[in-house]
Amino acid sequence: MVFSRPVRLWLLPNAALLAVLPLWGILRYPHLPSRIPQHLGSDGVDAWTERSIGSAFALVFVYIGVTVLLTACAELALRVTPQAELPREAASFGHGLASSSLNRPRTRASALGTARALLVLNACTGISLLIGCGVLWRSTADREVPGWLFAAMLLPLLAGTAGTVAAAIRDRRAPAN
Repeated sequence: MVFSRPVRLWLLPNAALLAVLPLWGILRYPHLPSRIPQHLGSDGVDAWTERSIGSAFALVFVYIGVTVLLTACAELALRVTPQAELPREAASFGHGLASSSLNRPRTRASALGTARALLVLNACTGISLLIGCGVLWRSTADREVPGWLFAAMLLPLLAGTAGTVAAAIRDRRAPAN
């Protein structure tokens, strides 16, 4: 990985969530009922499944996969040569490297901003899934789920997505030099 020191700091919340989620699940697993929630609908839990490692840790596995994907995307954003650093003849539209289907960051700074935004989006995803695990890992097989919990799960995802979109807009507005 080529992550610089400042970018590595943005990995810390993700690493903490990757440690907390499985540990919390391992501690909760023996106390789970034999049937656990499989799906949450607008009226609470609307599907159940038998407790197993796969069903109980599904959200943890999803977060691991999302973390791998978004960390790789952040890494790629930092490895791609920005438009500002391309040779002049290649940087013009329709010629050489710049005509590829790759959407290059305009500058090194915007690549760094994109990488940070992706890592923040990943942490926001982890927070949403942490809340979901709280529902999944309850000790009782209760159908009722408070309505505010849906908003609590959605808000971090919306915030992370807004940050990623804002980073993309800033990149498009940055001069390529």
